[in-house]
Amino acid sequence: MKISILDDYFDTLRTLPCFAMLAGHEVTVWNDHVQDTDALAARLAEAEVLVLFRERTKILAPLLERLPKLRLISQRSVYPHIDIDACTRQGVVVSSSQHPGTPCYAAAELTWALALATARQLPQQMAALQAGRWQMGVGSTLGGKTLGIYGYGRIGAAVAGYGRAFGMRVVIWSGAESRARALADGYEIAASREDFFASADVLSLHVRLYPATRGMVTAEDLARMKPTAILINTSRAGLIAPGALVAALRAGRPGGAGVDVFDSEPLTDVTDPLLTLPTVVATPHIGYVTRDEYELQFQEIFGQIQAYAAGKPENVVNPAVLIR
Repeated sequence: MKISILDDYFDTLRTLPCFAMLAGHEVTVWNDHVQDTDALAARLAEAEVLVLFRERTKILAPLLERLPKLRLISQRSVYPHIDIDACTRQGVVVSSSQHPGTPCYAAAELTWALALATARQLPQQMAALQAGRWQMGVGSTLGGKTLGIYGYGRIGAAVAGYGRAFGMRVVIWSGAESRARALADGYEIAASREDFFASADVLSLHVRLYPATRGMVTAEDLARMKPTAILINTSRAGLIAPGALVAALRAGRPGGAGVDVFDSEPLTDVTDPLLTLPTVVATPHIGYVTRDEYELQFQEIFGQIQAYAAGKPENVVNPAVLIR
């Protein structure tokens, strides 16, 4: 089959052991990011299989309608960037493993790195040192403080464990089922949503983005946070109401933030407030960007292609297409 892989920025996949799973297929790897429909339609005109790097490129109806040879989209995790109904109309199978129970250490580790870097002002201290200044301020320790985890899933549970290892009081806020799991794991449940935001010294978001959770963190929630508190978001920018985080940081509650996700990605506007505010540590959506995590994810993605080629598609999110 003719397989196109989008958005492999550093041409990493060819260097991974799992790439051998595509032997015998005609594979084209694109290393730049393109969202223009005309350009994508030209690139993918012959593609029968499309491999996606998470949500880097939107695959919507105007593009799908111009790809008559496309039969399979293989990716991993959630798919708000794919028009599933349009795929079904066009006869395109969407396979996307939801990897239940699989820890995501890469995202959890970056979450913790952002918490530490923000608390200790590491980028700012490094910039001062490189500019010839010895120290630029005083950071904060995490031991003995309160870590709030909003969402106790695969990543939230791992981050909670890191907080416990650092001697923090770990408090959970989530849905009823997740709260029950957290309680069984020995963690404290917040008395209320209001208390959760007000008491946290570090508050980390670990909730999936879908219509019901979009904008779930409001300006009022952020205003309850301490002026010394830190908000960490390695999940999705859309979990926070539009403009609320920047306004809250400018108002001083919370006092800082570590963010790996943005409303518009890739973010190349160097004047964006989240890149210019001195209280923010920002990274370019690299929570899952490690060789180890790529190997884990693309084993599943390429396995879905093998299953489709064998006539037994797996993890199909639009089963109605199989009837066609």
